[in-house]
Amino acid sequence: MPSETAAATELAEETARPAAAPEDHPPLPKERIGVLLLNLGTPDATDYWSMRRYLNEFLSDRRVIDYSPLYWQPLLQLVILSKRPFTSGRGYRKIWNRERDESPLKTITRSQCEKLAARLRRDHPEILVDWAMRYGNPPIATVLERMVAAGARRLLLMALYPQYAAPSTATAYDKAFAALQRMKWQPAVRTLPSYHDHPGYIAAVADSIRDHLADLDFTPQLLIMSFHGMPERCLAEGDPYACQCHKTARLVREALGWPEERLMVCFQSRFGSEEWLKPYLDETLERLPKEGITKIATVSPAFAADCLETLEEIAVEGRRSFLEAGGEKFTYIPCLNDGDRHIALLEELARRELAGWI
Repeated sequence: MPSETAAATELAEETARPAAAPEDHPPLPKERIGVLLLNLGTPDATDYWSMRRYLNEFLSDRRVIDYSPLYWQPLLQLVILSKRPFTSGRGYRKIWNRERDESPLKTITRSQCEKLAARLRRDHPEILVDWAMRYGNPPIATVLERMVAAGARRLLLMALYPQYAAPSTATAYDKAFAALQRMKWQPAVRTLPSYHDHPGYIAAVADSIRDHLADLDFTPQLLIMSFHGMPERCLAEGDPYACQCHKTARLVREALGWPEERLMVCFQSRFGSEEWLKPYLDETLERLPKEGITKIATVSPAFAADCLETLEEIAVEGRRSFLEAGGEKFTYIPCLNDGDRHIALLEELARRELAGWI
């Protein structure tokens, strides 16, 4: 799958006249099953206007920022988007994939799609596997149209978020459903539920931690498991995200055979002035050295692929603040990304959700 061209495009020309149809019936694409990987999104470049377009789409999503637009949009357009594109652009430039001129999230998600497609199509060549971003490119609507045009009459949407959250999982599916609403011939649709406690996911995260720690020249006193944050009120409003994060952490710790005091859950990337899920990662990293914890490891199992929040916010800025506060050793454990264990898990999840179709 070169660049952003996926199997749907490659197979779009495989058409045939429907069985028992009149001779003048136009050919139709062969019926296929589509699997669409969905992730958060990425700017197209790191300059001001590229960042502003991306951030405007992201921060205008009512699933992400649910304040009244009458209050929020003037603040966003006149204040936040006049400054934040510069700071976010600097962050992206630290991690940018210069060889492909794109963010690591786009590079990794494309690779996940290619590897998953190779596995699924070994014995099910009728399956199309593609990928799209909730914000930025490739857009969900465009990819869905391409897949349906290539014959996808049954469709599995796979939002790559192990823990369900309205600002991540739900908004990705919302965007897909909105695109499907505009279609005259709509495919049958299934969605991947959260997999925060799936044994294969827990084992993959635990194995990645073991493997990384085995290669270190020091033994961390504490592993910080950092999850993206959200306002505390979302829990009371019915979002299960916080509970699922803590369950993931407990199951991974148990899989590692560790005592409770060796693993700590934190939340990162808070935004605005209201209370978010605690403890906050940035405050924790500054506090730990004062308490005698000077050697730590960090991991972010809520992300299916490394991105700005992991590679820059934790591995660069988090490391810096911890060491400046008196820390001695800091290591970041990469996300599962496109490693074999992760692709095997995605295949297992896809096959489970495709049961009865394949």
